[in-house]
Amino acid sequence: MVSFTHLLIASSTVLGIFAAPAIDKVERDSAAESLPDFEIGGANLARRQDYTQNYKTGGNVNFQSTNNGYSVTFSGAQDFVVGRGWKTGTSRNITFSGTTTASSGTVLLSVYGWSTNPLVEYYIQEYSNSNGAAQGTKIGTLESDGSTYDIWKHQQVNQPSISGTTTFWQYISVRQQKRTTGGTITTANHFAAWAKQGMKLGAMNYQVLATEGWGSADNDIK
Repeated sequence: MVSFTHLLIASSTVLGIFAAPAIDKVERDSAAESLPDFEIGGANLARRQDYTQNYKTGGNVNFQSTNNGYSVTFSGAQDFVVGRGWKTGTSRNITFSGTTTASSGTVLLSVYGWSTNPLVEYYIQEYSNSNGAAQGTKIGTLESDGSTYDIWKHQQVNQPSISGTTTFWQYISVRQQKRTTGGTITTANHFAAWAKQGMKLGAMNYQVLATEGWGSADNDIK
């Protein structure tokens, strides 16, 4: 299933505005009724855009989630991951626009998610003020959405996960031409490129467009 999402990112914060999406076939509807990914107001927004990521460990992180998306400002922040998305991930084309900046620490904007069987934490990193999520072994590259992405694979040993403290793999695509003003993320291209390298995903868990930071992250919002 391929669906489309529109998000607006602005002024060193992430502001989600869900508007005018393309039509997507909803597999879980027995009648195969076509509905947009997002609607402004009404029950469908809660049903379709149905997951809020809000993980914070320390420092000043001001995250606000609304029916239209989310915003975040931060200073002196330790590890945090905040965003909006879906309880169940899939191959989505996610379009966003605006700006993302950081003045200290490490900050990244990514499509972020998990799968089980195998247990995998994955990133499609669009922006970072440093290397961001890139770690482990560089496996190869792929071309997607106007840029080359470096593919990384990293094993986390006895670390927290959605299945408790355990050992699992991270699959990571890092965009070489960083996007600070938005674009489209064709997630299917990354999933296919990973699979060609033997990096297969299992049953999809949640999937979000997320802002993450650590190491006294600051975006100088006063």
